[in-house]
Amino acid sequence: MNPFDLSNRVAIVTGGNGGIGLGMARGLANAGAAVVVAGRNADKNSAAIAQLESLGAKAAAVEVNVTDQASCQAMIAFAVERFGRLDILINNAGTNIRKQPIEYSLAEWHEVLETNLTSAFVCAQAAYPEMQRAGGGKIINIGSMMSIFGASFAVPYAASKGGIVQMTKGLATAWAKDNIQVNAVLPGWIDTDLTRKAREQVKGLHERVLERTPAGRWGMTDDFAGIAVFLSSPASDFVTGTAIPVDGGYSVQG
Repeated sequence: MNPFDLSNRVAIVTGGNGGIGLGMARGLANAGAAVVVAGRNADKNSAAIAQLESLGAKAAAVEVNVTDQASCQAMIAFAVERFGRLDILINNAGTNIRKQPIEYSLAEWHEVLETNLTSAFVCAQAAYPEMQRAGGGKIINIGSMMSIFGASFAVPYAASKGGIVQMTKGLATAWAKDNIQVNAVLPGWIDTDLTRKAREQVKGLHERVLERTPAGRWGMTDDFAGIAVFLSSPASDFVTGTAIPVDGGYSVQG
């Protein structure tokens, strides 16, 4: 038996139509999973599905607003109706607003927390009955290096991503009895549309990242295919409540 085989498994990836989410979705597709891409942009969803189907995977897309509980519940129902079950949930959808702390409005604080943290809880809560019915499951929550570090320009983001780690531990403890493993992945500086904007907004960021990262480069979205497969597969059945950096060594530097 191949412990990394995901044949006959069904996965949902929120924010799976681009960036890290799509990199993870490609990994799951290559391992044999059927993948539901959940995102707000229908055109990006369609392009992502075309990529996954070109790999030979079964794939479908659903438009979702992760800040709306009913929309999250409908996403879970769609996946189960389409593919008959749910085994894997990757809570990847997220946002960031870069400002100094004094400049944030309360609405902006809530926007970041609701999108990054509350949505992950709501989606996990909605997925739980289906995973319990299937006899187990895997939930992967996407944190950040900001789960570990602070940054003057990303206080709500860091708060949300720190919360992801503690929520992951709580869910892992609660649902281990149901054979549901819950883990977090903490990306470092990855080359995506969001971080390209960060490089425009934060002077010298590119150079500082390269200087501190032992791997000597920015991460790529496909660097997340392997960790997604590992944490979604039987290979990680005794791994739960962890938070694993995928950052080229950035977080181990003093």
